[in-house]
Formats: sequence, C-alpha cells, structure tokens
Amino acid sequence: MVFKKSIISIMLSLSSTSVYLHATDVNHLNNLSLKEALSLMKRDSLELKISKFNEQIKAQEAKIARGYKYGKVDLKVQALRSNDAGNIFGFKLKSREAAFGDFGFSEFDMSGQTNPLPVQPKDLNYPDARNHFQTTLTYAVPIYTGGKLDQYGKITTALEKMSRLDSSKLLNEKVFQTTKTFYDISLVNQYINNLGNIVSNIEELENIVASMREEGFAKEIDQLEVEAKKAEVESMLTKARYNKELAYQYLSFLLNQKVNSIQEINSLAVMPKIVKEEIQDNNLDIQKAKLGLKITDMAIKVEESKFLPTLGAFGEYGSSDNNPLNEFTHKDFYTVGLQLDWNLFNGKIDKYNLEKSKVEKMKVREQVELAKKGIYLKVRKLITEVKSKDAEITNLDTQLNFASKVYENYQERYKEGITSISDVIIKQSKELEVLLKLLTVKNDRNAKVFELTSIINKGVI
Repeated sequence: MVFKKSIISIMLSLSSTSVYLHATDVNHLNNLSLKEALSLMKRDSLELKISKFNEQIKAQEAKIARGYKYGKVDLKVQALRSNDAGNIFGFKLKSREAAFGDFGFSEFDMSGQTNPLPVQPKDLNYPDARNHFQTTLTYAVPIYTGGKLDQYGKITTALEKMSRLDSSKLLNEKVFQTTKTFYDISLVNQYINNLGNIVSNIEELENIVASMREEGFAKEIDQLEVEAKKAEVESMLTKARYNKELAYQYLSFLLNQKVNSIQEINSLAVMPKIVKEEIQDNNLDIQKAKLGLKITDMAIKVEESKFLPTLGAFGEYGSSDNNPLNEFTHKDFYTVGLQLDWNLFNGKIDKYNLEKSKVEKMKVREQVELAKKGIYLKVRKLITEVKSKDAEITNLDTQLNFASKVYENYQERYKEGITSISDVIIKQSKELEVLLKLLTVKNDRNAKVFELTSIINKGVI
C-alpha cells in the first residue's frame, strides 16, 4: 500500500539522522528536558566551540591591524669576524677607531725621492682579522597613510563582528535542530502509542475471528487476513522504534553526550509572535548584509587612500666595537629620518580599483534590500503555510476519529455476519493511512514553525 511505502521516508525525515553518529560519553542522560538539552548543547557542542575559536581568531586579527599604526622596534645584535679589507676598514670606522696608519702611510716614502702613489700598502690591503660587535635599536612608525591603516583596523573589527553573527547563526541552527529533534521524538512516541493501540485492536479482532471460526461463522482465510494485517502493523511499529533510536543518536550528537530518554513535550510547536518591525533588527542574515554594506564603505576609503602619500619616520641608535658592549656611549651612533612615498601613476589601476569598489557597494546595497524583502516574503509564506497545516491537522484529527469509529462499527458488523473481514481490514487500513498523514503534516508544520522562529531570531524557550 502507498502509506506503507511512505512510512520509511517520513520516519527518516523525522529523525534526520542517517549521516550522523552520536558522541560517546560516560554520562548517560535520562529524562532530559528541552531547557536542559539546549543548555548542554550551548556548552558542549563541538561545532559551537569551533565557531568560538573563529571569533577569537578574528579578534586577534583586529588587534593585529590596529597594532600596525604604532610602528615597530627592533633590536639587532651582530657578532662578526672577518679579514676582508673592506670589512676591516668599515669595522674600524663603525667603532670610531680608523687611523691614518690603516691607509698604509707607514709604507709611503715621504722624502720625495720616490713616487709613493704606486705603492700598494699592506696594512690597507692585508689587514689582520678583526672582531666586530654591533648593537642596534631601530624604531619605524607610520605617520600618515592616507587613512589606510585606520580603515584596515575598522574592516578587521567589522569582520570580528561578522564572525560573532556567524556564531549566532550557527547557534540558531543548533537550537532549531535540538528543538525539532525533541518534538520529533515526542511525535514518534505518539505515533508508536497509536500503532500500539491499533495492534491491540487487531489482536481483539483476531480473538473475535478465532471464536467465530470455532462456531463455524468464520473461515481460515479470515484468520490469515487478520494475521497478515497484524504483521504489517507490527512491522510499522518496529520501524518507528528504530527511527526513534536514530533520533536519540542524533540528539546525542548535538549535545555531545549520550541521551537515553527525554521529557516528552506537546507534539505541536507554539507559533512565535511576529512583529514585522523587529524582523529587520533581529534577523541575522539582514544584520550580516548591513554589516557587509558598511565594510564596502571602508573598502572604498582604502582604495581612495592609494591616491594619497604615505609618510613614515625612522630612528636608529647603536654602538660598535671589537669587544661586545665596550665603551658603548663613547662609540655610539644614531640616525633619524623621514620617508615620503607617493605613487603618481600606475596605469590608472588605482582608479579602476576605486570604481570597482564603488560598483561593489552598489551591488551590496541592492543585496541588502533583496535580503530584507526576501526575508519578509519568507516569513509571510511560512505563516500562511503553518495556518494551512493547522487547518489540515484539525481536519485529519476529525478523519482519524471517524476512521476509528468506522473500524469499530465494521468490527461489530463482522461479528453479526453483515460484512466480510476484508471490509474490516480495509477500514483498519484507512485508519492507518490517516494516522500516517497526520504524523506527516504535524512534522511539516513543526519544521515550518521552527524555521520561522529561527528567521525572526527569538529562540524557542
């Protein structure tokens, strides 16, 4: 039958667990309430922990960007030894120890009898090897960057806020999944109870058929038909129990702890209060879109800064000698300076990048408006669908009650020999079909309520 084939898909939809494995933990949770489950999920969810780490990374990146405007200080200590003539002379100059003898004047004939110029002084060309120890402290700081560093700092701060919005969106999703799983389990339990009652009714019918057969009013085929129907319903009951187990595994995965049992809740979720004016402020997708628009403003200012000069300052202080830290202040040195960089032409690349950023801003502005209108439309659509499901549930409840009464009536008529066992089984099948439809509609209705709650970002409890 059609409803028999569809039960597998609907039960798997309820549990949503076909690709998940629950986390193992020494603590097994029993009689867990939804409030307790949400608290555990917020505390122990591995995905939320990873998202929090991403927040911390973005926070550090924002600090890094702000740190660039303070410049940097470097300390460099060099210990060298060389017999290279150029190095030796440079070492002596650095140490303020250069003498005329280093030029080889002791080898020059100053009497005028010979020409000293062609002489290649050994002291200059083949000096003794020398040690050189130099300690240098440098400080470089940007003075003016056209606003580029300020904008980078603002962009990274905005990206940090964006990561927090991402965490909030993930939390919303986990609240949605945890809550829906609670409702799914409660709904499956209700379904299991109904199937249990149907099995009891079939067993009662089975006893009736057996008694009537003893009296010669029923045939063996009647008993076989009832037994076949009982086996079918028991198979459905078994599948429901397995899918309930899958739902518990998924809940355990969400909470990162083993859950054995929960406190059942009403099988229908409460419709949240909708205030249109609050949606724009609360919806996380709209908030992210607005923040993205602000980031495009900052990006434009970064591109504009490329048309301006950058100015930096530099200072250096140190000392050199052939012994470490020897006569430090006597042989110290300093250098200070400014550097101006200004790109005057680069093939209009900066101009094109600026225009590109402006176009990007216009695109993002339209995306923000699209997000707003799309969210409003989705909210209205979900509200309509939930109302439609509510009406359908009311109708199916009435149908289920009617189908149950019809089955009882046909069971009595069978006892009186007015109808056949096949007619009784058909009415039983109709009751099962309506029950399955009711389960499907309730599940769909709950999913839409939770989606709506997630969109308006109000939580569930």
